[in-house]
Amino acid sequence: MTKTRPGHKPGAALVLPDDDTIRRMSTQKAQLSRFQIWLLAARPKTLPAAAAPVIVGWGLALAGGAFRFGPALAALAIGLLLQIGANLANDVADFHRGADTAERLGPTRVTSAGLLTPGQVSAGMWSVFALAGLLGLYLFREAGWPVLVIGLTAVLAAIAYTGGPFPYGYYGLGEIFVFIYFGLAATAGTYFVQALSVSPAVWWAAAPMGLLTVAILVVNNLRDIATDASVGKRTLAVRLGPAGTRVEYFICVLAAYLIVTLAVVLGIFPLTALLVWASIFVAWRVWRVIQTAEGRPLNAALAGTGQVELFFGILLAVGLVV
Repeated sequence: MTKTRPGHKPGAALVLPDDDTIRRMSTQKAQLSRFQIWLLAARPKTLPAAAAPVIVGWGLALAGGAFRFGPALAALAIGLLLQIGANLANDVADFHRGADTAERLGPTRVTSAGLLTPGQVSAGMWSVFALAGLLGLYLFREAGWPVLVIGLTAVLAAIAYTGGPFPYGYYGLGEIFVFIYFGLAATAGTYFVQALSVSPAVWWAAAPMGLLTVAILVVNNLRDIATDASVGKRTLAVRLGPAGTRVEYFICVLAAYLIVTLAVVLGIFPLTALLVWASIFVAWRVWRVIQTAEGRPLNAALAGTGQVELFFGILLAVGLVV
């Protein structure tokens, strides 16, 4: 892939190199542009999945006549910032714990690759969380103390995933917190800051988004079973093994579709919510990869699962509004 170096011509495209290119450039001590390094650290491929629950919250608010542009946009910005902050927190925390070895199969971590110092990544993390906090003050003014509780605990959860005295991601608890914060809280919180209340239908919409976000983590942990086990990182995937982890993934994705279907049958969602099934073709393609792939090829399935959640979220939002 093309890459932009310092001193590139104005207007030239800033393209993030693929992971193999980054590894080669790091080994050769070649320089990426400062923008590319921070873009790599932010992991932009994770952001569509962070946006999907917020989009569903928008759809719920539109369907209920409660949509407010300011809080809705702030909720999206905060969701993206929290995802970036969590990525930076994991990057530097895994480096300090020695979890990012030379055998790492996932996307390059900027700290372990020597592209940024731990201090720089930590400073970036706190800067991102501070910006999210400023936007949170606006939502606090609009929606009150529940926003403060969700925001502060979400930041703590992001940091504690691989950092702090009890990095819960190392003990097989990652799925629980991802479901709560990047599924339930993101969806219901987006709706709440607009409507100032949460109906049962909101939780029915939030649950499948939480499950699909968990599925992204499951693919990540499936890919890293061997390397995680070697450094004492006891994720649920390490405990279940490859076969059990694939079953976990299948259950998460299938349950997301079945929950929406059940909500339609019970009259909680309109019939048009079944539009989510149009994304099943993408989900099936990803599942076929997960059934047989191991190691680095699962990176494509990781990105694909993020696409599934984004498509699912958009279709659910449209179905609710229509």
